Amino acid sequence: MVKLAAKCILAGDPTVGKTALAQIFRSDGAHFQKNYTLTTGVDLVVKTVPVPDTVDSVELFILDSAGKELFSEMLDKLWESPNVLCLVYDVTSEQSFTNCSKWLEKARSQIPGTVLPGVLVGNKTDLAGRRVVESAQARAWALGQGLEYFETSVKEMENYEAPFHCLAKQFHHLYREKLEVFHALV
Repeated sequence: MVKLAAKCILAGDPTVGKTALAQIFRSDGAHFQKNYTLTTGVDLVVKTVPVPDTVDSVELFILDSAGKELFSEMLDKLWESPNVLCLVYDVTSEQSFTNCSKWLEKARSQIPGTVLPGVLVGNKTDLAGRRVVESAQARAWALGQGLEYFETSVKEMENYEAPFHCLAKQFHHLYREKLEVFHALV
């Protein structure tokens, strides 16, 4: 049994639901924040995720970061050497989806020349009548960037665990690959 630790960057524009997603994941669906307060720096959420079909687990250190450019300088230091990325946008905001490119570039610039596994999460699917970003469009973009794609409604507690379980599985897979390379060298 192996317990790994992974630094996960939670990125996206303000008000897309990053904090709500992290909080509801940490509390196993027990805590949905009805009152919204803007994240002004970084909140740390830590949770152990079992890796399916193994006895291993990954402890995710989720850095829930402010989406405002104002805090950009501080983020640079905190974002150093991430292991996985959870990119979040609001399905009712074309701008938040468009800005995912910028967030992805910023995260990947922290580890040049290295693959950064990650997921793209379309949040607020409960607002179906206001949806402007279609699933197919977002999925195609995500796949083109090497990301897995998920849709969630934190408010309705739908699918909020899936992105983090995927990240744990991706990180575990990379760990296993590196271990095999190491054993081949010995």
